[in-house]
Amino acid sequence: MPHDNLRVLAHPLRMRILSLLTGTALSAAEAARELDDTQANISYHVRRLHEAGLLEVAEEVTIRGGRAKRYRHDPDSGRRLTTRSPAEEQLLTKAIASELMRRAESRAPGRRASLTDAELWVDPEVWARVLERASELGHELHAAAQPPRTPGTVRVSASLALFELADVR
Repeated sequence: MPHDNLRVLAHPLRMRILSLLTGTALSAAEAARELDDTQANISYHVRRLHEAGLLEVAEEVTIRGGRAKRYRHDPDSGRRLTTRSPAEEQLLTKAIASELMRRAESRAPGRRASLTDAELWVDPEVWARVLERASELGHELHAAAQPPRTPGTVRVSASLALFELADVR
């Protein structure tokens, strides 16, 4: 039974699971080892994400005589979440901010980065173009995602949060 709200995403560990499973299909046990967490905890969150339609079963494999499902995240699956209440949007924004703070602690010193923060007034056509380009960048990064520690890859952080602000007076 799919969830129709953003609340399922409002947990920092779930955000990490989705990021991890964008680049590769993993079982809950494999994801737990990669995320340095317990299999039981990761299994719980994987089930919630799967129920919400954000993870799909990519394959079933035999491991030590048992069957294990490997899950994968399709970044476009988030579009199926239909409820967009202000409270849920706030929960999601806080989860993204929390994840960004966690990642910032692991930032590689001396490496190039792009950091921008702004609250601006812009022409609506410029805004539409910027949103489209940001969406394209997100798609490009998700499409290029590889399994952790793939030779020739670098670990990166990408958080895009572009939104129109209410005109408060």
